[in-house]
Amino acid sequence: MTNRCTTAQSTEVVRRWAPPAIVTLAATAALTALTAAPPADAAPRQVRPEHTTEGAAPRVPGEPIMAIVSIKSQKVTIYDADGWVLRAPVSSGTKGRETPAGVFSVVEKDKDHRSSLYDDAWMPHMLRITWNGIALHGGPLPGYAASHGCVRMPFGFAEKLFDKVHIGTRVIISPSDAEPVEFSHPTLFVPKSAAIAAAPARAETLAREADETTKLAQQTKNAAALAVKEAAPLTAALRKLELAKTRADAALAVAEKALAAAKTDQAKARAEDQKQKAAAKVEELQTQLDAAKANAKSKLDAAAAAQDAAKAAETKKADAAKAASEAKLALEPVSVFISRATQKLYVRRNTHKRLPDGGEVFDATIEVPVTIRNPDKPIGTHVFTAVARTNRGLRWTAVTIDNGDVAKAALDRITLPQDVLDRIAPTALPQSSLIISDEPLHRETNYRTEFVIALNDQPQGGIITRQRSPDTRVGFWDGWGSNNTPGRGGQFYDPRQNNRNYYQRPQRWW
Repeated sequence: MTNRCTTAQSTEVVRRWAPPAIVTLAATAALTALTAAPPADAAPRQVRPEHTTEGAAPRVPGEPIMAIVSIKSQKVTIYDADGWVLRAPVSSGTKGRETPAGVFSVVEKDKDHRSSLYDDAWMPHMLRITWNGIALHGGPLPGYAASHGCVRMPFGFAEKLFDKVHIGTRVIISPSDAEPVEFSHPTLFVPKSAAIAAAPARAETLAREADETTKLAQQTKNAAALAVKEAAPLTAALRKLELAKTRADAALAVAEKALAAAKTDQAKARAEDQKQKAAAKVEELQTQLDAAKANAKSKLDAAAAAQDAAKAAETKKADAAKAASEAKLALEPVSVFISRATQKLYVRRNTHKRLPDGGEVFDATIEVPVTIRNPDKPIGTHVFTAVARTNRGLRWTAVTIDNGDVAKAALDRITLPQDVLDRIAPTALPQSSLIISDEPLHRETNYRTEFVIALNDQPQGGIITRQRSPDTRVGFWDGWGSNNTPGRGGQFYDPRQNNRNYYQRPQRWW
């Protein structure tokens, strides 16, 4: 009602103006514009990128495999196995708060997220890609970069996209326009159909065996504890006799010294009597000790055997759990990252073990050196993604977002360790990926992310200005060895910090 009234009043005012008045007003406006124009040396206004309209491909879309954000064109494009399916304009980070270019994946979804830093600001249909606050979410779009590091999408588009993506969906943020192209290379994983077909049954069998060995290990541990408990009184009695025997031996030694030092017949007789008594005591205690050991031997041997059996059962339990873990992980797409900076190969697979903050644990048990030919030469940043099965294995695409070798030349320089290939290639599934980059893993990478790789030759204000996310330990044993801390097999959670902010730093909206 207010807007309609205001419009009506304004129209009436125009009607009352005489034509000369309108001419005068126009001239005044033109003069004002000229006098308000910025000087020639003033900073240029932000150039708006070419306008991108929201759209969808004219076909039935498949499952989204990746999202590519172009900072240059301020747009996001969603791809399935057969090409693009959705696109929309976005607003990325402004100067000083730039959205970091690089390779990411969705680590958390929150339909109705609220900022804990910016006045409870609304970040609907949030798809988090770093735990320190970089995300894709619905927001206002002024037509140019204007956020504090996040990628704002149209509200309706963000809602439409939210239910289509899953944790682990690839998000590529490119400085310029980039798109996946069909690609093949002998280095890429070639799965075996027989291994893939057998994987579910193998995982089920090994999981059952792991459960059985866990139960057996507990039973063996209980039996060992009972045997030790039953042998405890015998052990205490033996220790008491051994102590008494030691004291008797010491008394006999004193008596022998006294006899040797005696000068008179009377002193010698007294010393001899003491020696005989001490010797008799030693003999008596030795007899008692031998009898006690003989009587206790069976129970003590049984306790020792039970303890050895418990140790063996624990070893078998660990081996079975590891085998079951590997078998279960074989049912998941695998992501591999090769860094020229560290000369290492990293493997990540989602365990789907849920965390209290909404994230999930990623297995990170494989990290090995890798051979890169001409390691001092830039290799670029390339993302190779298995998009679908074929009768010969997998169909791959490649996306390049950083200067260096072309994708084929980059792969030509890599020699993948055969033992790693043997573990991951036979059961490689669609949505598996191989990433090659000059960059190291970003510090935001931890056990609850896949990979975070930021291009260091691009502005990173949006991520640099945020605090590093805490590497929280969560208290459970998942049997998967899913831990990025060497020598440990589980995550540890401090119950004194049982609140949402313990798991993530306060997040920014923009």
